[in-house]
Amino acid sequence: MADRIDELMKRYNALKEKVVDRRKEFGELMDFVENETSYMTCPASTHYHLCTEHGLLEHSINVAENLLKIKNILAPDITDESCVVVALMHDLGKAGVPGKPQYFKNADVEKPWPPYKFNKNLVYMSVPVRSLYLIGAKFPLTEEEAQAIVYHDGQYVEDNRSVASREEPLTLLLQYADNWSGFVQEENA
Repeated sequence: MADRIDELMKRYNALKEKVVDRRKEFGELMDFVENETSYMTCPASTHYHLCTEHGLLEHSINVAENLLKIKNILAPDITDESCVVVALMHDLGKAGVPGKPQYFKNADVEKPWPPYKFNKNLVYMSVPVRSLYLIGAKFPLTEEEAQAIVYHDGQYVEDNRSVASREEPLTLLLQYADNWSGFVQEENA
């Protein structure tokens, strides 16, 4: 387990180093994210991909690494910085808010499935909206970055149909990197 965390942190820190132009603001955001939310330890889901401690961190890293690979081939004009920001933060809402994580370990010994439960004491917001809520006070997103975060689930979410055919390239790339990570790379993780 310690080796897994060490490797995740190495990959994570290498990604954060790619944020250069907004380094100060990003550092402040990440200090908040890492120290005041459950981002570093919570699962990526309650019972799907990376439903394990540190799952959200691993998923976010996977998405960022895949997004950088894809953008280098299809859209090299998009900055590494934008890719890292949207990929690491696209599911930040899954961390809940300070003092209120979105997921709790399921402590029910008679019904231990799913491994995590949703925190019903949170004000309901979709994950992307909560992500923007948490990011907005700490970090200046571009319009393209905000769109990518809000619509990263693509057409899997009915509400996202409003942006169909109007996605920015960064949004489309994030959708694919997220899908590849969750449905292929992490399927059996």
